[in-house]
Amino acid sequence: MDERTAEAAVPERYHYAVVPHIMVDDAAAAIDFYRRAFGAREDFRLEAPGGGVLHAEITVGRSTLMLGDASVKEAEDASFTAPAFLGGGTSVTLHVFVPDVDALAARAEAEGAEILQPPADMFHGDRTVILRDPSRHLWVFLTHLEDVSEDELRRRLAAASAAV
Repeated sequence: MDERTAEAAVPERYHYAVVPHIMVDDAAAAIDFYRRAFGAREDFRLEAPGGGVLHAEITVGRSTLMLGDASVKEAEDASFTAPAFLGGGTSVTLHVFVPDVDALAARAEAEGAEILQPPADMFHGDRTVILRDPSRHLWVFLTHLEDVSEDELRRRLAAASAAV
C-alpha cells in the first residue's frame, strides 16, 4: 500500500481543535455535497421550525464541522452569514487531515469543487490540496507524510522561497 493512501498519523497538536461552524445558503445541499465529495458523515440535523436546517453536524475525516442555513430566521437573528452574502469571499479556511488527499481532491473536483492548488508535497511535510466548495468556503486537505523539525521546516521554506 502506498504510504500516501495508508492511514497517516495526524500530528498531536491537531488532535483537538476548535470546531468550525459555517453558514451556507442551502445546508441540505451542502451536506449532500460534503458527503459525496469529502466522504463526510452526517451525525446530527435539527430542522428549523419554518423550514431549512437550523443546525447540523458532520464529520469529515476525523473532524467535526457544524453548519446551518444562513437564511433561517434564528441564524439571521445572530447575524450569521454565508460567503455569498459577503460577495463570495471568506476570511476562514478549513484544514482537515485525511488518509488520501489525492483521492479526495479527484472526488471533490468531480462533484463541483474548484481546485485552487492541486495536490502537492509541501515543504511542511504534508501532501496538500486547496479547494473552494460550491458554497464558496475554502478548504485545505492534507495527508501527513513526515514529521519535520522546526529547523528543517525553516530550511525548506527558505529553499522554496528562493526557488520562486
